[in-house]
Amino acid sequence: MTPKQCMAVGTAGYTAMLSVLALEKHGITPDQGPVLVTGANGGVGSVAVSILSKLGYEVIASTGRTEHADFLKQLGASSVIDRAELSEKGRPLGKERWRAAVDSIGSHTLANVIAQTQYGGAVTSCGLAQGADLPLTVMPFILRGVSLLGIDSVMAPKAAREEAWARLQQDLDLEKLELLSETVGFDQIVEKATDIVDGKIKGRVIVEIA
Repeated sequence: MTPKQCMAVGTAGYTAMLSVLALEKHGITPDQGPVLVTGANGGVGSVAVSILSKLGYEVIASTGRTEHADFLKQLGASSVIDRAELSEKGRPLGKERWRAAVDSIGSHTLANVIAQTQYGGAVTSCGLAQGADLPLTVMPFILRGVSLLGIDSVMAPKAAREEAWARLQQDLDLEKLELLSETVGFDQIVEKATDIVDGKIKGRVIVEIA
């Protein structure tokens, strides 16, 4: 991978790969059912959608910007749902909709994702875009055997990092990486940072500082 491609992946893409690896090690396979990706337009989400689709998973993408549904389907999403379906307080258990999920949102979204995960499924958690709280019951864990898998990209040991980057090189479609990335100049940082806070960015932003 080139330096530009590595920066396009960044911490977010590396975290997405750690999430996919965690699902694989838990025994989640493409034939078991769909995988939900929350925050699908974001850095973690867009890379996760790309990786999972290349590996043969049916991907459901959740986003607050459904006008970008075509973009997410270009990355490999089979279907797109509005994040509003998951962002409010829900029931302790809901209809079983997906086998697994990659979540970077937290709070009510993560609680609802877990509550709608199929029996024996697994959900990875790596972010708190909506909040650091997790308002849920134990019902999905004791009645459906759902597993919650924490993803730490900061203190991960070297072996895990090397495995993740090796798999990124193997399983991330570099044409899709180009599609979900944009390059800006150093003088555009403040503008792009504001766009990130305002939720206007999709995918990854590479800053050319040379």
